[in-house]
Amino acid sequence: SHPNHALFKRDFLGSNGLFGVELRQASEVSIRALCNGRRHFSIGYSWGGFESLIMPAEGLPRTVAAWKGGPLIRLHCGLEAAEDLIADLAEGLDAFAAASPA
Repeated sequence: SHPNHALFKRDFLGSNGLFGVELRQASEVSIRALCNGRRHFSIGYSWGGFESLIMPAEGLPRTVAAWKGGPLIRLHCGLEAAEDLIADLAEGLDAFAAASPA
């Protein structure tokens, strides 16, 4: 519904799989449990590759303004099957919940 959406449609053939997720609260241990040990998501930044990546974005340098929200997880969904990525993230969220304080 954005008035300039026609420009997006003109210049881009689609969207990409790079996005961030803000968590309400999270300990460092629970963030590590979410990100480490994934089968399809490796730890790392995305520079236009095809691999799925996950990265805690806490403390990353920002050029616009300091992040004032909750813990941020950066995800890049690659070319793996969507159901494999969803299952991998579900396992990561289960690990996150198990490592979170009660």
